[in-house]
Amino acid sequence: MDGINLAILVGGFLFVISIIATLISARLGAPMLLVFLIIGMLAGEEGIVGIQFDNPQVAFLIGSIALVIILFDGGMRTHPERFRVALAPASMLATVGVVLTCAIVGVSAAYLLDMTLLQGLLLGAILSSTDAAAVFSIFQSQGLRIKERVASTLEIESGSNDPMAVMLTLTLVGVLAEGHALSWDVGRTFLQQAVVGGVMGYGAGRVFVFLCRKLPLNFAFFPLLAVASCIFIYAMTNMFGGSGFLAVYLMGYLVGNARLPQIIHILRMHDGLAWISQISMFLMLGLLVVPSNLMNHLLSALILAAILIFVARPIAVLFSLIPFRFPVRDQLFISWVGLRGAVPIILALFPWLAGMPDEHLYFDVAFVVVIVSLVVQGWSIVPVARWLKLEVPAELAPDNAMPLDAIPSNDVMEVLSFKVTDSSPVLTLGWQDFQFKQPIQFLGVIRDGEWILPDKKPVFHAGDTLMVLAKLKHIQKISEVLANDAEKSVLSNSSFFGDFVLNGDINLSDLDAFYTINLIGQDKNQTLAAYIAQRFHRRVVIGDQVRLDQLLLTVRQVNEAGEATQVGIKPVSD
Repeated sequence: MDGINLAILVGGFLFVISIIATLISARLGAPMLLVFLIIGMLAGEEGIVGIQFDNPQVAFLIGSIALVIILFDGGMRTHPERFRVALAPASMLATVGVVLTCAIVGVSAAYLLDMTLLQGLLLGAILSSTDAAAVFSIFQSQGLRIKERVASTLEIESGSNDPMAVMLTLTLVGVLAEGHALSWDVGRTFLQQAVVGGVMGYGAGRVFVFLCRKLPLNFAFFPLLAVASCIFIYAMTNMFGGSGFLAVYLMGYLVGNARLPQIIHILRMHDGLAWISQISMFLMLGLLVVPSNLMNHLLSALILAAILIFVARPIAVLFSLIPFRFPVRDQLFISWVGLRGAVPIILALFPWLAGMPDEHLYFDVAFVVVIVSLVVQGWSIVPVARWLKLEVPAELAPDNAMPLDAIPSNDVMEVLSFKVTDSSPVLTLGWQDFQFKQPIQFLGVIRDGEWILPDKKPVFHAGDTLMVLAKLKHIQKISEVLANDAEKSVLSNSSFFGDFVLNGDINLSDLDAFYTINLIGQDKNQTLAAYIAQRFHRRVVIGDQVRLDQLLLTVRQVNEAGEATQVGIKPVSD
């Protein structure tokens, strides 16, 4: 009993320290995952606490369940708009990009570590997946918003390349463990994992949505049902020879976009579960590593990390994005954000579990590469994004929003709250001073903890919380008036989009009437929206920029069809 109590005490203490350490991580701009790893190492066998943990089976079990929850949560938070914008390029990165990375790193590893080609390719497969969760946690902590096309590509790639890397790793581990040579059977096994995983994930997503609409359960049980279902489907898919990770991600996507009344409760619980999973996984991996063992192959691992960051990832991105004509700056950033996270370390346990020779080599090298990636790339992501001018002004938003999904409605309704500060544009005004084109209902003001009803016609003071009821699709327009940083946003928007905004349906000839521009070779009757779409050859998004002679055109607003409805104009000089 004393031993169990001590284990619980140490575990709870490590969790508390890890959560508090996220504040330091945010201030330093460091990836949170790096902090969790370091805390785990400090508590490990050669650290301050001296906990001895050398059980790859337990590590694999905990890591697998954690990855299932993280992937399911990521799938639920991936919106269809993201897929419409970046599905094709992200799919290329998650397939062709992963294979190219595996090949380049594999050949390099075989030479650097005196391995056979198959063993090198296995290490390349282990290191081939990226972790955008670490990237977006840095963006969130630093308040950075990048171009939607780049963000969508990175998000979908990270969610879909994990299953690809897992399938490659399992296939190569099977070949090496059984002593077989590469053959067409390997390709068949790989295809089986992808097809079975996709079918099982789609079917599970549809069944779960059906059950949510039919089962008369209390709302508190649906998040638990979601957790149990995704873990069950992961194991079931693996039993049928499919990719359980792919199935879970696809299931999460279908559940998250089914407009279920229970989804808000599921998302709230899974947000916390995803963080618990990440902390548990990285603390455990930190405990599992023996720092002195890392020294055995440290130089080779550092060189391999450099090859991965500066050679393999850029080449994979370049070849994967050739058909999509991404701007050079976008490609450079996507190349730099090939951040490695937990998945490579978990995959490095596969050779260990299979009893392969030099099993510690895969784990130690993968651990060093992940640490280098988190330090070098993780700490530099924000300055690189700003240097490449990929930062887009943040959208105005309410301070809090409470969806009313449980109430049947053709449009999702939300209760919004806006904090009134000394710099708020609504200060010293009353509700009667505002006019909105959108339907909106004023619910009153919270002042000193008391609710002042609308019929009192209160004037807004600093410290008040203003509450309204509105449709989800109108939140952005309403926030442009009521948000406390609305005036500051106008300045940042002007700096990024330009001082002048034109409708996307005006002709180039009309634009020529205001600016002296060279339209030789251009259709003067073409609209601004058509010109931008022609240059991009794909669906445009906010922040896309094209040159028209001495003008820089920046997409400021798009409609549901992906057409530019508002375009910022900024004169530029060569």
